[in-house]
Amino acid sequence: MQNQWIGGFLLVGVLSSPVMAESHSGGAVMITGSTRSVNVSLYGEECTIERNQSKNNPVHGMYNTTNRGKIQPINLGHGIQTIGELELIDLMKQAESDSSILIVDTRTPGWHANLRIPCSINVPFTDFAENYDDALFQLTETFGVVERDNGKLDFSNAKTIVGYCNGYWCGQTPGMYMRAKYSLLNLGYPAEKLKYYRGGMQAWTSLGLTVIGSQQ
Repeated sequence: MQNQWIGGFLLVGVLSSPVMAESHSGGAVMITGSTRSVNVSLYGEECTIERNQSKNNPVHGMYNTTNRGKIQPINLGHGIQTIGELELIDLMKQAESDSSILIVDTRTPGWHANLRIPCSINVPFTDFAENYDDALFQLTETFGVVERDNGKLDFSNAKTIVGYCNGYWCGQTPGMYMRAKYSLLNLGYPAEKLKYYRGGMQAWTSLGLTVIGSQQ
């Protein structure tokens, strides 16, 4: 993988680094042509991201049906960047040494507890739906925003949020970013610090990538 500038970040090709990837072995299901697994340490978790090696492994039962919600646009607009699995894994590796990057599951806590991408935190989109105090708490306690004495929000040190939810049809991350009453954009959050993993859990599980949770 070549180095590439994406949304203000230099993706440094960690997925092809021999330091973080197991070498190819015959018949293995790889993340990329040269990467079988990636080790990540975030938020007190030690995670190994890899694809299930069983030839008979089905898509997880939580995501093997198609009668889901409305398809979300690949481009949310406003300068929000949409990313895929490889970009997400790269950003997870960057977040190990850069605390300004957060990997965020935007679903409600039950979904997060049942099944999630390892080494991600849960900030429910519902905290931005109706109650400003809930939104303000997440902004100031989790996302690095400062409330000044005059009540204005200072986004100078706002974190880069890499958000995901249930999949292409899930509106929870778009809701937190731009549709809820107190969405991040409505409150003034910099769009360039919002990244959207549109495939979410449906894409992640369809690739057999590592998941954790009570329904694992």
